[in-house]
Amino acid sequence: MQVDYRKLWIRLIEKGIKNKTDLIPLAGISTNILAKLNKGEFVSMESLQKICSALNCDIGDIVSFEEK
Repeated sequence: MQVDYRKLWIRLIEKGIKNKTDLIPLAGISTNILAKLNKGEFVSMESLQKICSALNCDIGDIVSFEEK
C-alpha cells in the first residue's frame, strides 16, 4: 500500500497557501517531514495531527492510501 498526499496539496491551494514550505511554520512540522510528504513517504500520526489542526480538517481530508 502506498500513501498519497494529493489531497493535502489541494487543501493548501484551497486555503490560499501557494508555497508548500509555508506549511512548516503553520503546522509546526520540520523540513524533514515536508520532504517525506513530497516524496509520498509515511510520516508519524503526530505530524499528520499537527497538519490537520493547522488546516482545520480531518486526516481523510489530507491523506489516502492506494494499492501498488
